[in-house]
Amino acid sequence: MDSAEDGSYPGEWKLETGINEYVDSVEAGNYRRTVDSVLSNWSTWLQENRDAEVVDEISVLDCRRYARHLKKQSREDELKASTANTYYSVVRAFLSFCVAEEAIDSNPAEVKRAVDELPSDNGDTNRQFWGRDERRQFLDYVDERARDSLDEDSSIDREEAFRDRALVYVLALSGVRSAEIFKDPADEMRNGATWNDLDLENGTLRVFGKSREYEHAQVPDKAVQVLKRYRKVLNPETSDWPLFPSNHAPSKYKALEKQAGSVEYEDIDRALREHSVVPPALSKNGARSIVERLCGEAGVDVDGEPLKLHGARRGLGHELYRKGHAELAQSALRHSSIDVTHEAYSDIQASETADRVGDVLDS
Repeated sequence: MDSAEDGSYPGEWKLETGINEYVDSVEAGNYRRTVDSVLSNWSTWLQENRDAEVVDEISVLDCRRYARHLKKQSREDELKASTANTYYSVVRAFLSFCVAEEAIDSNPAEVKRAVDELPSDNGDTNRQFWGRDERRQFLDYVDERARDSLDEDSSIDREEAFRDRALVYVLALSGVRSAEIFKDPADEMRNGATWNDLDLENGTLRVFGKSREYEHAQVPDKAVQVLKRYRKVLNPETSDWPLFPSNHAPSKYKALEKQAGSVEYEDIDRALREHSVVPPALSKNGARSIVERLCGEAGVDVDGEPLKLHGARRGLGHELYRKGHAELAQSALRHSSIDVTHEAYSDIQASETADRVGDVLDS
């Protein structure tokens, strides 16, 4: 049997070696990129949760927990259920390849108790989106909160209020995905958008897209004006500063120690600036907590639940599409084709068709 790239036989394959072998075996270019991306993220997740380095170490329990991880992402509206199932299928196909190469005896991802943890793919018909009224109410609230923070007697932290308003405006109006602008601990390529990524003059934001390639998201003028005022309040030391810094104190301490070593300080934020330390970016979980808190304060909800991060993107596309701007929705959401946009909002097409059929039958 031929040896693998690292000199070991398949039965001793390191995870990275096995993934490289499988990716190289995939013929279709577009699918190869998808496989590479999915398996890279899965490998990162494994290292953080299991510390598995050899293919033969991957167990049914690992697969079960990964399926549960995907289900959680689906439940929190970060992934479609269909996408979660696709990701798992890629992992399952890779492990089947490892069986064929005699790297492992059986495929742990095919065991029923692992597969049972996957989210049910029901077409995602009940996925939340920010409606026009919810969006307006939410934007009005963060505007008011930012204004209140300017009062000398206000108990609201000014920098936090302006950051939160900018965060909500970018989510509501730009169509970006949360993973494109906030830090994702499970993906080393997603460290949060920086001021260097933002072009306020042209209204664009450079993001690391779903395709694992850099793209430019549109930023409408209303959001641009809010970001300009936020930048004056934040006064970032350099363009490398994250667009949305975290207020998580332990993360700030860790960043200071990592970049400046052991130093004495009284105020962590002042110390970060004095030692030219780039503060940590806000994580997706942190952003989710902020939006949930603000929704509670503003009294904004959808069916009793706080607004979800991805619901902002879906709501923007929904409104554009319903108003007859399918191509604008495609461009704003950066869909790969108009067919993807039509599929995403097929419920609107069906509803409008029903109205037209009813009109014809009643005429």
